[in-house]
Amino acid sequence: MTAAAERPGRSGRPASNAAAAVDFSLYLVTGRRGIPGGRGLLDAVREALEGGVGAVQLREKDLPPRDLLPLALELRDLTRRHGARLLVNDRVDVALAAGADGVHLAATSLPVAAVRRITGPGFLVGVSTHSVAEVLEAEAAGADFVTFGPVYPTPSKARYGPPVGLGPLREACRRAALPVFALGGVKAANVAEVLEAGAAGVALISAVLWAPRPAEAARAFARLLGDRPAPTGSS
Repeated sequence: MTAAAERPGRSGRPASNAAAAVDFSLYLVTGRRGIPGGRGLLDAVREALEGGVGAVQLREKDLPPRDLLPLALELRDLTRRHGARLLVNDRVDVALAAGADGVHLAATSLPVAAVRRITGPGFLVGVSTHSVAEVLEAEAAGADFVTFGPVYPTPSKARYGPPVGLGPLREACRRAALPVFALGGVKAANVAEVLEAGAAGVALISAVLWAPRPAEAARAFARLLGDRPAPTGSS
């Protein structure tokens, strides 16, 4: 568990499951369309899990729930075998039906409080944020953790505007008690910078999932984050 996940609350936020549940620092976000070499999403995620990914967010926004659920169920089996967590982007219904560990919310998703009313204890709620104010709002609402970014330039996050940079990341980590994951343009070469800024971990798509060898890429990040790959077959 990261030090950030163990910090006591400072903001009067509603009680959450952060200290018990946010026990990962390498957070993989899916994006099947960018996977090279004709490999399928499940194969790429399996390799990433073998390399030490601690949590996977299923984020395939173009898939309707009918198609998303079977994929979530298969990913649930994979993550369980590797002792990792599974979250589903936005779709609380799919997350619950698949037995996922949680959901990751965006600005247009259900409010955190509404999710809490329909989910049980231990259900993780992550929130995407792009400013310090949004981080503090998510914390006050009772989120367990946030992703924050884009920290560095990245084509996949261009629609969110210019990168926020390390300064706002540092401020968000200083002011919030919940774990903050750096997102956007994070590479092995800049992991040390985001950790120094106070990030609890990193959220990645292309740097791991789209790498020629996802297991090797994940293993490199896990070493930098101080994690060890989960043994295959753990639960």
